[in-house]
Amino acid sequence: MNKELIIHAEPPRVEIAILEDKELVELHNEVDEKDFKVGDFYVGKVRKINISLNGAFVDVGHLRDAFLHYTDLGPQIRTLKKFIQDIRNGKKVSVETYTLEPDTDKHGKITDIFDVNQEVLVQIVKEPWLNKGPTITTELSLPGRYVVLIPFSNKISVSQKILSPAERNRLKKIAASIQPPNFGVIIRTVAENKSLDEIKTDLDEVVKKWRELVEKIRHLKAPSKILGEIDRSLAIVRDLVNSSFSGIYIDDPAYFKKIYDYLSNTSPDLLNILKLYSGKQPIFQYFGVDKQIKTLLGKKVYIKSGAYLIIERTEALHVIDVNSGYKSDQKKNIEDIAIETNLEAAKEIARQLRLRDLGGIIVVDFIDMRKPENKKLLYQTLKQEMQKDRAIHTVLPPTKFGLVQITRQRMRPSTEIEVNEKCPVCDGTGVITNQIAFTDILENKIQFLRFEQNEKIIRLKVSPMLYAFLLRKFPFSLLVKWMIKYLIFIKIKQDPTYHLLEYHFFDKNNNEIII
Repeated sequence: MNKELIIHAEPPRVEIAILEDKELVELHNEVDEKDFKVGDFYVGKVRKINISLNGAFVDVGHLRDAFLHYTDLGPQIRTLKKFIQDIRNGKKVSVETYTLEPDTDKHGKITDIFDVNQEVLVQIVKEPWLNKGPTITTELSLPGRYVVLIPFSNKISVSQKILSPAERNRLKKIAASIQPPNFGVIIRTVAENKSLDEIKTDLDEVVKKWRELVEKIRHLKAPSKILGEIDRSLAIVRDLVNSSFSGIYIDDPAYFKKIYDYLSNTSPDLLNILKLYSGKQPIFQYFGVDKQIKTLLGKKVYIKSGAYLIIERTEALHVIDVNSGYKSDQKKNIEDIAIETNLEAAKEIARQLRLRDLGGIIVVDFIDMRKPENKKLLYQTLKQEMQKDRAIHTVLPPTKFGLVQITRQRMRPSTEIEVNEKCPVCDGTGVITNQIAFTDILENKIQFLRFEQNEKIIRLKVSPMLYAFLLRKFPFSLLVKWMIKYLIFIKIKQDPTYHLLEYHFFDKNNNEIII
């Protein structure tokens, strides 16, 4: 699989796209000054304790208080509380020599841990969204390139994505040999085949970051930001980029230098894939990202075969409806059409969840199927495609009504982009499908007529505006390109009574073809 990272930097805004085999799978938008990002550390103050929710509302400086549930406290919350109190009192303490308290009861109550106005060190695990404040945890972790450091823990673990038993054992031995006292160590996927020196250098950097964090706690008042996560682009490079990526392309020299300096210190072997883009076209346009954003992030998402998805958000959940589109006109068994469409939709749905970062409960209404083996195949395909997703998720088998329920962790605000354009006729009182999506739909239908219905000659009647659009730049117009590409003759005619984007297909006998 060919992976590429595309970064469009126009400070203070940075847009990041991840492509897999030229297909857009993740899209990130970031403003450099933005606070309350996932991974940020804050010293907060408990404002309210909610006994019924078994959680506390903590002031971290956001308009709305952050929520801390009892299950997100971690087993060593009492040690952390005592450690922070000692630091605030001016004592010289370090995690390595600190005496750990007994683990907290998993089924305890929040009132046993916190009092109102008590200060606490927390980390953001979910960014603020809509009318909700950030979600936080006191089970702290500091990520590096190859390791993640867990204060007040002694556990060693290796990423489950490293499959080789021999390599897992090697990495565990390395972690055990360099593990600081009272720190847990998680070996990340990108550490596979890395040397002891490389991993130790990264671990030392993370320990240094922790000590800087501790020093800041001594002086700052709650609520205050103690340590910010690195830029999202750097975080993506740190967490995702490895030898499977063929290129990192950046269009801003200053941002290029930032990534270059980071890779020089952490992964010099990746410098050969780092490129400064200097083309005439905007970088997202050159790599086809703009087109995919417009065609993939609307309410209706078309799949190549003619099927499409309807994606809607409600207050409680996201709903995805799978439609066969004009595929239903094919002279095939209904069950075959259903499983073929559903399998294709499953792959696109898995991509859409990553692309939009949809979280919470997602209900998918697949086309109903009767055969149990087809339902099983759909479930297995969807689970397999969802394995590419970094977010924590659960996929339940289809119900007897064809509904599939998915729960997925949301890591950032869901991507909502308006992909419709203003209607040039009504000047904004209505909307039309954008140009890129419209031409793709029209081309798919011509391809369908040629290869599925074996039509070698068709008549296309369109509105005057559409007629001019399809024939512009003659002889290299869209219409001519399609005729050459699909070996079909298309006779086009304009009808002034048609509305802006109205069109109809007719066969050689002038009978309308409904698709």
